[in-house]
Amino acid sequence: MGYASMDQSGAGMISRQYCRAFIFADPNNSTQRVVFVTAEIGMISQRVRLAVMQQLKNRYGDLYGPDNVVLSGTHTHSGPGGYFQYTIYMISSRGFIKPSFNAIVNGILESIATAHENMVKGRVFINKGLVENTQINRSPLSYLNNPESERLRYTSNTDKEMVLLKMVADNGQEIGMLSWFAIHPVSMNNTNLHTSSDNIGYAAYLFEEEKNKGYLTGKGPYVAGFASSNLGDVSPNIQGPHCINTGDSCENLNNYCPIGGTKMCIAKGPGKDMLESTQIIGRNIYLKAKGKTCKPALGYSFAAGTMDGPGMFNFTQGMIEGNSFWDAVRDAVLTRPSKETEECHKPKPILIPTGELSKPYPWHPNIIDIQIITVGSLAILALPGEFSYVLSFFIYLYICKEFESHGKTEMNVVLSGLCNIYTHYIATYEEYQIQRYEGASTLFGPHTLSAYIQLYRGLAKAIAEGTARDLPNLPEPPILNVTDLTFLPIIRDAKPLDRNYGDVLQDVQPKYRMGEVAEVRFVGANPRNSATNMTNFTFLTVEKYDNTSNHWKVMYNDASWDTRFTWQKDIWGRSTSIVQWHISNNTEPGTYRIQYFGHSKELLRPIRSFSGSSLQFEVSG
Repeated sequence: MGYASMDQSGAGMISRQYCRAFIFADPNNSTQRVVFVTAEIGMISQRVRLAVMQQLKNRYGDLYGPDNVVLSGTHTHSGPGGYFQYTIYMISSRGFIKPSFNAIVNGILESIATAHENMVKGRVFINKGLVENTQINRSPLSYLNNPESERLRYTSNTDKEMVLLKMVADNGQEIGMLSWFAIHPVSMNNTNLHTSSDNIGYAAYLFEEEKNKGYLTGKGPYVAGFASSNLGDVSPNIQGPHCINTGDSCENLNNYCPIGGTKMCIAKGPGKDMLESTQIIGRNIYLKAKGKTCKPALGYSFAAGTMDGPGMFNFTQGMIEGNSFWDAVRDAVLTRPSKETEECHKPKPILIPTGELSKPYPWHPNIIDIQIITVGSLAILALPGEFSYVLSFFIYLYICKEFESHGKTEMNVVLSGLCNIYTHYIATYEEYQIQRYEGASTLFGPHTLSAYIQLYRGLAKAIAEGTARDLPNLPEPPILNVTDLTFLPIIRDAKPLDRNYGDVLQDVQPKYRMGEVAEVRFVGANPRNSATNMTNFTFLTVEKYDNTSNHWKVMYNDASWDTRFTWQKDIWGRSTSIVQWHISNNTEPGTYRIQYFGHSKELLRPIRSFSGSSLQFEVSG
């Protein structure tokens, strides 16, 4: 979910995606608390938030709810889709995928429950620092269209600052950290078919591996959260856009190549391939941690994509005029936008008038969650989308000024992106006029910024005056009945007649050296069958034989970045699951085996678990 590419159907796993929850409570009144959740998914859907809030109410009563819980997505573009209730988001994921939705909701709930059950008294420390050589502005022409007087306020066209909270228990034990940094998790490009938490996830992986030595990935007590921030126009592909067929730069208004058009213009990261780029960018982040609004509508340049993931057909960035052919297609297939909506969104030419589409369900939300939570002198603004650098700085300044004008002079304001609901991008009025991807994806028109400033200032004022609980109740978003809308049902699994699920089709070699790849192929089943048990489940283990205890010890699972899990399905419905172990140079020599775990679903039979194992093999230096 993220590139909106119909060709990007999942085929395996590079890294597991985690949810991390942090609860902060007043030591003098433990019922006064706030929850911040960062989930390694594309974004938080309104449907997910509503489901989580209902389950929290069922479990904890009024202790946790919409007023004190923020759910934030890291914005990885290599995660599952299908957990949205609005039509526009369901198109690329081919509907509502209930297993994905349930896994995400259950994972968030479990992370909050784990945090709730493990709360300890302690202190929170705040620090800030600059992260260099990690990001670029992917729409510099839009940035340059902002007033010079505004641009002179900044030393860069991206926000390089990381804000970090360090959490230490009263006994001196470090228990966690939570940071915000502006970067798009798109180091893995739209050709990737394996789930990945991308660069931000890799930073969290490295941090937790360092702090939780001796634990399997994802199992240790220390929690490292890397949350999204004002990443709207920020890319990790720091080599910039180049024509992949000629090598020439295509950093122009349209991201257009003379030969091949926009499809040939793709930005590259610092590595030799997208996985290495992911790890380099993630390591950089890890080391540093160490007017009126309109009905929603998407413009032509939305379909052009960005240099991180180009779009399709003949759409380009910077389109401020429509096209008679695509206008005719839009009018015939969807609907023609009303005159009011067209006027409101100018100079955006409207490609998809989502605010005027309601079948089979509304295509975009019309109720947006706005939220600020405070922890002592820290104020976290929950931003419902991807805010560009300059725009987010406007909001930051206004909120700081609002707090100061009401006596709160020591507030540290942090912007946390993609929280509670997804509303695409938000650009400044000036950036909007250029109509690159971010401007075309600003749903509510050119004056969206003014509306958000007004709302956030009102919340900041109420918090500063202690009157937040007296604010009027506002309309609740709907829960749409989308649970049965899917175009990717699991009908049944199939296997060769002479085989069982988990049988080895191609086994490992007897011996490997460090730096080589051990691979085994199994008779498999659809990984979605395992979604119900996903939270504490692994598709694979790499195990080492312990000569002292005469038992096998799990060394790696599917959360390790040294393992790969790939699922393939043939035209007869038979699945092959491929498990790879990339043997690192610091691997302990010894006897190993690889195990695979799954669940099969055959016609008229309940879902059944199964497993398979490779032969033993030796690893030497």
